[in-house]
Amino acid sequence: MISEFKKILVIQTAFIGDVILTLPMVQVLGRSFPGASIDIVVIPRASDLLANNPLFTSVLSYDKRKSEKGLGGFFRQVKKLQLGKYDLAVVPHRSLRSALLARLSNIPKRIGFDRSAGKVFFTDLVRYDSGKHEVERNYSLLVPLGINLQHKELPKLYPSVQDAAEVDRLSSAQGPEEEKLWIAVAPGTVWKTKQWLPERFAEVAKKLSADHTVILIGGKEDEALCEEIRRSVGMTNCINFAGKLSLLQSAEAIKRCRLLISNDSAPMHIAVAVGTPVVAIFGSTVPEFGFAPFGAHDVVVETKGLDCRPCAIHGGIKCPIKTFVCMRAIESQEILRVIEKRMKY
Repeated sequence: MISEFKKILVIQTAFIGDVILTLPMVQVLGRSFPGASIDIVVIPRASDLLANNPLFTSVLSYDKRKSEKGLGGFFRQVKKLQLGKYDLAVVPHRSLRSALLARLSNIPKRIGFDRSAGKVFFTDLVRYDSGKHEVERNYSLLVPLGINLQHKELPKLYPSVQDAAEVDRLSSAQGPEEEKLWIAVAPGTVWKTKQWLPERFAEVAKKLSADHTVILIGGKEDEALCEEIRRSVGMTNCINFAGKLSLLQSAEAIKRCRLLISNDSAPMHIAVAVGTPVVAIFGSTVPEFGFAPFGAHDVVVETKGLDCRPCAIHGGIKCPIKTFVCMRAIESQEILRVIEKRMKY
């Protein structure tokens, strides 16, 4: 079977974290089909994250929310993929659009999950096991190819020399010795019910800044939040990188840190991919969904025993019962105790 496939397409147009959790499966594909070229279809932000990755012959951007929105954009993407003449598609994304994209691209073998909205368009269906981690679920897509794995390997990202230089430039006040004491804090998230209280992030950052340099990580949309936290901490020993770094540059900055404190959001998965231990704070979502960090020294902090939790698969904009107890019950001192324990490794 190994010799059958020369051109492989992976379709994962979900969120940044989902793309990162797809990488271990693709890493196995690359080893199993060393003579094949592998392309991947992702959203534009994720294409930046996958730059320099030796696994991929091409990283194909599909801007399904903006420039390629609607049927016209979809069929333009189909035409591009038809030109690729792929003989295998592996589709971890469970949307109808992703499944149909593989089918209309004339790819003869198409593997996807049985919970996909477009499962009828796959030639091989794999059971979506909700009790497993997402990395293990993605591995199961390789079973129809005769590949069966029982362990999780870390995803890998590849910041460039230029990415490192940009982090150096923005942190020029910090010398090599100070850099060894960096701790990253990523307080933002798209879903507000997944966001720990900003004032408590600030309390933790202020306490840590006594002995470490705290770097604040996030996108442009997190810049104001991170600046508010930086001001609470004070002018020294806190650098606001939010909105100033690309995703790979953020990966480079996180890689230099002893630890990342984060919500259930993309920076958590980036940290796993660069080998930085994570303290992840979960609110409306739960690790049992299969998206928790899984590095050797990663830990999840959550409020257990709540009947209202989890309230959604991705989180939401507002707490459905208007208490936000899942996050309010997590105090700063609890996070600081966990951090102290993690720092011993």
